[in-house]
Amino acid sequence: MLTANLKSHIDRLWDRFWSGGISNPLNAIEQITYLLFMKQLDQLDSKRKKEDKSYRSIFLRKENMRWSNFPKDPNEMLFHVKERVFPFIKNLKHDSSGYAQHMSDAEFRIRKSSLMVDAYEAIDRIYEEIEIEARDKSNNEKFGDTQGDVYEYLLSELRTAGKMGQFRTPPHIIQLVTHLALSDVKNSSLIKPDFRIVDPACGSAGFLLAAYRYILTRFTSPKLIRTDDDGFKYSHVADKLTKSTKQKLHKNTFYGFDIDLTMLRISVMNLLMHGITQPRIEYKDTLSKKYNEDEKYDLVLANPPFKGSIDKNDINGNLTLQTDRTELLFLERIYRMLKIGGTACIIVPQGVLFGSQKAFKLARHILLDRCDLKAVISMPDGVFRPYAGVATAILVFTKKYKADREIIKTPATQKVWFYNMESDGYSLDDKRIKLKESDLQDITEQFGNRLKISNDDKSKRHFFVSYEEIMAEGSNLSFNRYFEGVFEKNKFRKPSDILQDIKLIEKEIQTNLQEIENYLNEA
Repeated sequence: MLTANLKSHIDRLWDRFWSGGISNPLNAIEQITYLLFMKQLDQLDSKRKKEDKSYRSIFLRKENMRWSNFPKDPNEMLFHVKERVFPFIKNLKHDSSGYAQHMSDAEFRIRKSSLMVDAYEAIDRIYEEIEIEARDKSNNEKFGDTQGDVYEYLLSELRTAGKMGQFRTPPHIIQLVTHLALSDVKNSSLIKPDFRIVDPACGSAGFLLAAYRYILTRFTSPKLIRTDDDGFKYSHVADKLTKSTKQKLHKNTFYGFDIDLTMLRISVMNLLMHGITQPRIEYKDTLSKKYNEDEKYDLVLANPPFKGSIDKNDINGNLTLQTDRTELLFLERIYRMLKIGGTACIIVPQGVLFGSQKAFKLARHILLDRCDLKAVISMPDGVFRPYAGVATAILVFTKKYKADREIIKTPATQKVWFYNMESDGYSLDDKRIKLKESDLQDITEQFGNRLKISNDDKSKRHFFVSYEEIMAEGSNLSFNRYFEGVFEKNKFRKPSDILQDIKLIEKEIQTNLQEIENYLNEA
């Protein structure tokens, strides 16, 4: 949670970029990210020099490349950063964060010396405020928490009206997906050296960060846990974890892939700012022939692209679905990425649930026969506004059988839990105003208790449907296919009654107009 002072500094930084001629929000956040990386390189290098006398500085014989040594004259600063520092960071080969590896096609877009100086000073002020909020500069944990919150707040500007960037999953939906996916995972499994979490189309790394925060919360004493505006509990403290276990989480747990280099740089910085020092984020098309990492991951969290199609000639040969629809190809890719016993929680368009084409049916057979499909949670079509109005669903499934072509005699799924979300806690129009009513916490609670209270009553908002019944319905996974409740009919007034009211209103208007006219004539 950021102070009002910190937020105002960040808002002014954004506004300075708009007025400085960089109005595209993705371009702005990209340039801010470059500057933050320059700032961080200086800070991290100085810290390591103090902690390790044998450390070889990356600024050796290049001290003028440090953020703290930039020229103060506006014109000199812009020239120095653009012509010297930026090429320097682009050519870094082995920075510990892995950020530099994604800088090959980076472009420095700041053209005004006044903007360069303003941005430099604003970032310095932001870091001064972070240090004040941390109260003690030696409190690295608190400093890291606030630093992460700063970057999250920067990214949140991409969702606001007039600053809409790329399509992003709403944070509360990310939280819901993460809680559903990890709720069944034992604490001991979460901190195993080989436990891996991946997002095959990671964007800004929102799902990976949510998983990291969830794990930290699971290992935090109750008195140190807070609750966010959507009812989800969180903490960064993790006082029950050892330092070595935290380092393992930072280095070996979180993996992400994307084909947008701008988003890769943003995602790596997002993870770095939250304390994940060595994120495994790579430039890869996980649907292409160049990617083959089957059975490598314990958990997949994703909202993969589900618009358009791709070149069939570049589709990985191991993917068996004969289609170029990305929502189906990603579903099979995610299934193949999972280890046996691994779980995925992903978002798909609702068309995947009931599409009648062969590829749709085969995709559902993967979910039902080779996986234990635990849950299908239907979401209303306003959840992703203002970006898209398509109705979506959350799927939770665990891989039971390998991805081979042999016939499965005993399907992995016995029954599927369905839930119909009516409210995600926000209005379903483009404004997405916060509401008092929300199904989010009910979903997590009911999902956690689903096996304790076996509900087959299909007149309710959530219930189980057997594998046999689903197959009898052509593998349809739509909630409405099985819902037996009574829909309340809207009661409309008779047209004659409405017309009568209109006539009465018109008569009243005429009377009022006549009274006004009489008053004016008498005056």
